[in-house]
Amino acid sequence: MIENCCITLQELGAERADWQGFQGWILPLGDISLRIVLPREFADGRPWFWRPEFFEPFANTDVMLLEKGWARVFLDLPNHYGCPKAVERFEEMYQFVTGKLGLAPKMGIVALSRAGLSAYNYASEHPDHVCGIYADNPVCDFRSWPGGAGVGPGSEGDWQNLLGVYDLTDEEARAYEKQPLSTKVLQPIAEAGIPVFHVCGDSDETVPYEENTVVLRDRFKELGGSYEEILKPGGKHHPHGLEDPTPVVNFLLRSFSRR
Repeated sequence: MIENCCITLQELGAERADWQGFQGWILPLGDISLRIVLPREFADGRPWFWRPEFFEPFANTDVMLLEKGWARVFLDLPNHYGCPKAVERFEEMYQFVTGKLGLAPKMGIVALSRAGLSAYNYASEHPDHVCGIYADNPVCDFRSWPGGAGVGPGSEGDWQNLLGVYDLTDEEARAYEKQPLSTKVLQPIAEAGIPVFHVCGDSDETVPYEENTVVLRDRFKELGGSYEEILKPGGKHHPHGLEDPTPVVNFLLRSFSRR
């Protein structure tokens, strides 16, 4: 199966771009680069996971999933904060890797920081395409970060970028309700039975835990959603992840087995 996938990638004009000792490929998807890293041997069902942001850092979870037979998929569309136009491009990615490459019809998501916006907004629009969401110190409300409306400092540059990609005024963005922590976004995810796993630092100075994960957790549970969490006492925004990512990897393996 892996050989067939590689032949297909070569036929599509992909170039080799190996990563962490695994066979990797990069190819255009319209005007955006798509990166795919292949396991040495696929697990049953040809599972895969999508990392919405940050291709390189804090990737020990990704490496362990590759070792377990999952493919890694990354669309180079940074700093779009889960806006509707980005969700449309992520769906193009999904249709390509499932339709052209024959990967599993449900994917896992590995979302760090601002990628929480993309992960939840995409899963809400396409709940039948997702088996599980792992989010690490995730942004769940862009008014918290980069908006700086709560206890965190925010990021003025990112806020201005966000206003541009969402095509909102400052006032419109402050009132924007379609956020990951809203019932509107969470309900389709809960109803689809997509489990969620957060790893968070309770002293995150950048994306405050109480303003983001706590609100999302409580609302998701109220909707009947399946939620797990590992809280790092005294943990800051960095470093992301766990020294031993086994709990996260096992969560995604279980999620895929229940698809």
